[in-house]
Amino acid sequence: MGLNETAAQPERLAQPAWELVRRTAGSPRELAAKLRRLLETLHTFGRDEQVRPRLLRLQRLGHIDEIPSRTQRMVGALDMTRFFIVPCAADYYDSKGINFRFHTVLRCLDDPASLIDPTGLNSSRDTIIGHVMQVVHANPHYDLQLLDTFEGGLDAMQSQVEAVLEGVHPRTKSIQAIVEDPEYHPRLLDYIRAYRADPHAPPPIRDNVSQPHFAAVERTFGNLHTAMRYFARMPRSIPGAVHHLLTVDQFLGEPEPTTRPIQ
Repeated sequence: MGLNETAAQPERLAQPAWELVRRTAGSPRELAAKLRRLLETLHTFGRDEQVRPRLLRLQRLGHIDEIPSRTQRMVGALDMTRFFIVPCAADYYDSKGINFRFHTVLRCLDDPASLIDPTGLNSSRDTIIGHVMQVVHANPHYDLQLLDTFEGGLDAMQSQVEAVLEGVHPRTKSIQAIVEDPEYHPRLLDYIRAYRADPHAPPPIRDNVSQPHFAAVERTFGNLHTAMRYFARMPRSIPGAVHHLLTVDQFLGEPEPTTRPIQ
């Protein structure tokens, strides 16, 4: 049965915790494969020779203006995590009556590699796709731009979401055990098609992101263009990075506006 044929009550909310854990962990063979992908991601994490070609491609495509240094990207990624990803997600799941910690456990069991790379620049194509499919995104615009660093990345994204909706994707059961919104994947597929036709198509924004507290943060970190401009404002030196992380405890505000369009 495909996701578009399921009952209104999603399996994430209908199944007991032990069943959700069993389904997201998968078989011993599947779990071993996930751990191998995690080790492979850790092995290549932060290696500039692998990340820089992707950044250059993003720049050629017009998705970013400039390339922040590795230190700037690390500091920016930490800011994105502590000011946007974690608090915005925690607020959303709290509003749904879902334990955010247990939800994170399920995500980790489904694909641990997807949790260690907030920028996605060190992640493989399928890790990014799996991440987008397992989480109701505040704004998937960033991730679709990121998939442009891979030839055929958007083709693969669309085909895998279609497979999940048809119930034939190998991770369908695991993803169903995580995603609490039965309309998420149909909405995501509509946006992928719209984005491919027009990269300026309005993205589906998660409902809690419209709150004033999160709106400005989302405008900065919801797409690569403004996220990388924020990263480029970060300190370049290690002492400067340490000082920033120890002294800055709130979002710095949106980067200066630019006339360059997001392409």
